[in-house]
Amino acid sequence: MLGGCAESFAALYDRRQGGVYRFALRMTGSESFAEDVTQDVFLALMREGCKFDPERGSVKSYLYGMARHRVLRRLERERAHVAIEEGEGGACEEMSSAADDPFADLAREEMVSLVRQAVLSLPAHFREVIVLCHLQEMNYAEAADVVSCPVGTVRSRLARAREMLTGKLRALRGPSVGERVIKAGRAI
Repeated sequence: MLGGCAESFAALYDRRQGGVYRFALRMTGSESFAEDVTQDVFLALMREGCKFDPERGSVKSYLYGMARHRVLRRLERERAHVAIEEGEGGACEEMSSAADDPFADLAREEMVSLVRQAVLSLPAHFREVIVLCHLQEMNYAEAADVVSCPVGTVRSRLARAREMLTGKLRALRGPSVGERVIKAGRAI
């Protein structure tokens, strides 16, 4: 690819662009920004690919590192720290209903939305380890390469991020979906 082989670049792009996009999306919650980051990362790779040093890490880590820097710059610029309203409106509950139950589907959709919101509300250095290790399924060493810190730091940040997520999701616990639907029906 560094020698100008278009097929090599296309193969690398096909293999890695989805992961870079998902990382940026999960870090920012913005599809348009995730698209911009993905495009910018691969354009930078074409222009400045000679900066990649295989002795310092993998191409995957290099690409995620470039995406990380772009995301963090945006978060600093915009102070994008999503606030979560605590108390009413949560959907943290057991979802053991049958798959064809519309209430179970609604509860599942609400839970996914709340988890996304909770992840987005984490400070960036905790959010990135959650996204990398849990959502991008990187191991600790790969995540440490991306964020340029020791593996132990990734582990401690991940433990702290899990605690924070657990607390946020517990705070969001409200009446069950079924209870909210019944209350809404009575109000009509």
